[in-house]
Amino acid sequence: MKKAFLYLFAAAALAACKQPKTAGTAKADNKELAKVFDNYFEESLKLNPLSATYIGDNRYNDQLPNDGSTEFIAKDKAFYTNYLAQVKHFNREDLNEADQLSYDIFTYEVQLSLDGFAQHFEYMPFNQFYALPLTMGQLGSGSGAQPFKTVKDYNDWLKRVSAFAVWADTAINNFNKGIKAGVVLPKALVVKAIPELQDLVVVTDPTKSLFYGPITNLPKDFSDADKKQLTEAYKKAITSTISPTYKKLADYLKTEYLPHARSTSGFSALPDGAAKYTYLVKQQTTTDKTPEEIYQTGLKEVSRIRGIMDSIKTSVGFKGDLKAFFEYMKTDPKFTPYKTPKEVLAAFENIHKRMEPNLEKMFNHVPKTPFEIRQTEAFRAASASAEYNAGSADGTRPGIFYVPILDATKFNITSGMESLFLHEAIPGHHYQISLTQENESLPKFRRFDGGENAYVEGWALYCESLGKELGLYTDPYQYMGALGDEIHRAIRLVVDVAIHTKGMTREQAIKYMMDNEAISEQGATAEIERYMAIPGQALGYKIGALKIRELRTKYEKQLGSKFNLAEFHNQVLKDGAMPLAVFEGKMNAWAAKQ
Repeated sequence: MKKAFLYLFAAAALAACKQPKTAGTAKADNKELAKVFDNYFEESLKLNPLSATYIGDNRYNDQLPNDGSTEFIAKDKAFYTNYLAQVKHFNREDLNEADQLSYDIFTYEVQLSLDGFAQHFEYMPFNQFYALPLTMGQLGSGSGAQPFKTVKDYNDWLKRVSAFAVWADTAINNFNKGIKAGVVLPKALVVKAIPELQDLVVVTDPTKSLFYGPITNLPKDFSDADKKQLTEAYKKAITSTISPTYKKLADYLKTEYLPHARSTSGFSALPDGAAKYTYLVKQQTTTDKTPEEIYQTGLKEVSRIRGIMDSIKTSVGFKGDLKAFFEYMKTDPKFTPYKTPKEVLAAFENIHKRMEPNLEKMFNHVPKTPFEIRQTEAFRAASASAEYNAGSADGTRPGIFYVPILDATKFNITSGMESLFLHEAIPGHHYQISLTQENESLPKFRRFDGGENAYVEGWALYCESLGKELGLYTDPYQYMGALGDEIHRAIRLVVDVAIHTKGMTREQAIKYMMDNEAISEQGATAEIERYMAIPGQALGYKIGALKIRELRTKYEKQLGSKFNLAEFHNQVLKDGAMPLAVFEGKMNAWAAKQ
């Protein structure tokens, strides 16, 4: 599972843990604590060089940790344990408000990560949705976070490729450990992962490989000798390392692992499956809510949103039931007006332009990081959702909103294009992630964390609810699309919990989703298989959004005319991602001061 920079490493003993207090003055920042956080972050990047690459730190671009190995896991665990002990040497009450917040976030995150080691998630090292082999495709294509600007950049990637072959052998070894322990993936997921791997195998011509992209786009200022040497090196890497590694993984899954994969859908079928799922629920929601509480919340939200959908169906004069209305929106040609991917991307840019005037009223702090809309690369589009890839803090790499467009003529405007843009792009993930990375006053472990699913996805889903205030959702079908996105997140609360604790099958979950939202069978299948692959992750969206909305409503009543929406949004975003329990305490303290 994603660890989001929470990697620990041994550090020197602290000389002094408490700062002297000065009567009648504000407490100063604790420099010793700041040093611990800095050391922690620096060492975390050494342990997790891919994270460094993604934040634009290129020092470790030639490295790829064998993070499923027994040795790495032991080092990782010791690293967490040691750093948590160091931070707990500090007396929280002696810290100023900013340092207390960092203390609370750090101790919550690190303890949660330590708790995860008991679950042996390494026994299922990748799946069709969450997989280093797919990430390597993005990086090696030349269009991802891995830079290809200098000769050193090109040689760095070749070293990373060599390490990938070692990682793959360890992944196979861990899959075998999982077979012995009875901790295996569902068959339905394995059969989806096999073709993904096979698609990255090039049998004869290396120039046809996705990984040849950097050579196709060699910088013109490279010398002829460098161009020749790199071209030969990349052809050799593709034929002797990359293709054989993907073939080995695909063949292993197909011939050895698939016969052992399970026919069940949820974690409840695994040894200690209930404990594994309960842990993931806490990890992904950063609350103490039980799976059953979340399930009941989901049922209530599905019912509430269906009621609003019914009223819109009536207002446009549609005579059938809600399911027939969904089918009408999926199939009527007027809802698929596009002919080319370029037209789809232009429609998203138009959404951006239309809401800009109102955006300025609701946000008084906006990112400096550039922003782009791009079509998702063909090699991963079939299994990809629309997504946001963060830019680099120095602004050299833009934040990118990726849109998968398999067939532009089938791209449906009622799919929730406006709400999707608000969530994945602006003001959702682009504002939240970019503002955090640009805030140099935060400790780096907070600036570049990227974790805290419930906060990050909760904010993005909350942003979807701002559509009318931003001048969007004026078309009833676009609003239906937005409600479709909202009910989609509510449905997740029901099916994710039911799959993993109530014995709901993959097929039953697909049916429940199709009965309650306008989604194709292909779309519902991909979604349900996602929840099977990364349990609990889909819960964070609605749980986080409900908390932000609950606090906004509370402060609007509590503060009356003193409530300022732009400042509320600033307070939500200014300190970066954090556990919801810590977030609520921070926001309540702010409101009390107003």
